[in-house]
Amino acid sequence: MKKAIILFFITVSSVTMAQNGSGITFGLKAGLNYGDNGEIEIRDLTGAGSNIITEDANDRIGYHFGVFLRGDLSDKFYLKPELQYTKNSSSYTVDNRKLGYDIQKLDLPILAGVRVLKVFHVFGGPSLQYMVENDLDDVRLGDVKNEFTIGFQFGTGIQIGPFNADIRYERGFTDNQAQAIDTNTGSDVRVDSRPNQFILSIGLDL
Repeated sequence: MKKAIILFFITVSSVTMAQNGSGITFGLKAGLNYGDNGEIEIRDLTGAGSNIITEDANDRIGYHFGVFLRGDLSDKFYLKPELQYTKNSSSYTVDNRKLGYDIQKLDLPILAGVRVLKVFHVFGGPSLQYMVENDLDDVRLGDVKNEFTIGFQFGTGIQIGPFNADIRYERGFTDNQAQAIDTNTGSDVRVDSRPNQFILSIGLDL
């Protein structure tokens, strides 16, 4: 977590130094996430065979909130680092048993954007992610393979005065999974922790 915060302030400092007196805006943001993480794999370790069950996640709604800094590189182009807390939720149905999977993480998107027709803009960039916690119903998961992962976001938005809203798509690039032994069944459980979601945000320039 400390590394993610330090990286955010390094990015903010870089944006500030790049402005040479141009406009810099600080703001608040919040919104909803709709999507899932990857598939779940359950391997039966109690039987003589190697029975493997693989199920894709069902989409569920999560949320996020945080801050952003937008630095104008010109009248049309800008750089926008964000720091936000995100909770993603997915669910799996395995043998008529429904399992909910929740992930809590810190996200640091570093976005480059271009303004179109004054109020509209499009953007994209990498998203650095630090996993804080992950929970699967009735199963005690171990630590994820990588606490720090990288994804990519791109989207479009609108800016009217101090108010802004955008919709974006995020996909995790770095392979990442949590693993555990289900004490109820004795099965080996592996869950893909990469996000695959749409994100709707509203923000306010301060």
